[in-house]
Amino acid sequence: MMMTKLFPPTQIDQILQNVAQNADAINLGNITDGQTSKIQNTNNFDFDQLESHRIFHLDQIKKVCVDYRLRFLDLKYFKGNIPKEGIEKITQLEKEHQTSLDGFKIMAPSVLFRLKKTDDPLLFVPLGNNYFYLVHKWGNDLSFFRKVWAWPFKNIWNLLMAVLFVSFFATLLTPYQIFTKTPTSSTFWMLYFFMFKAIASIVLFYGFALGKNFNPAIWNNRYDKT
Repeated sequence: MMMTKLFPPTQIDQILQNVAQNADAINLGNITDGQTSKIQNTNNFDFDQLESHRIFHLDQIKKVCVDYRLRFLDLKYFKGNIPKEGIEKITQLEKEHQTSLDGFKIMAPSVLFRLKKTDDPLLFVPLGNNYFYLVHKWGNDLSFFRKVWAWPFKNIWNLLMAVLFVSFFATLLTPYQIFTKTPTSSTFWMLYFFMFKAIASIVLFYGFALGKNFNPAIWNNRYDKT
């Protein structure tokens, strides 16, 4: 209970809305004009009935996915179940806009596209020109520490900084006096160097063995080994 108060769960839909608030205001004309994007407007909406705070651009979705190591994939790759409330909201939208919706997308952790688990999926439907409408969110909120956990995987420099930090912390915890009777600063830094090499080797082995990649490369990739 105390941990929940100190580190409240991350509500990813709120994070997404915060990102959208810091961006330029949405011009609904940008959604329907041009239609030059790869994702075409296959859904006929009455934009006067849409809630503007539920409309997000693909760039905003990508930023949240990269920061929290999430994926944004077609509904057909999602291995979980859409809850009853989500189905009801889809039905309600179709009735209000007198249309049949398709092209649904899911934002969720990678594991939810392989196994049936509950975490924090968000269901979107495309509006056109890389804009998406948030239909429903369900499941448990993400851990407060997920963004911190995902930070090293954003790029190679973040990963290097994380390995350096972990190596330094591990060196501090190591009783390096067992290696010498007269420990000096050079002893510490030598142990730190070997600790860094060991941890870096484990990270490299883990990355290559499991086919892992950085967040910007996987956020919209449907393949497991990325």
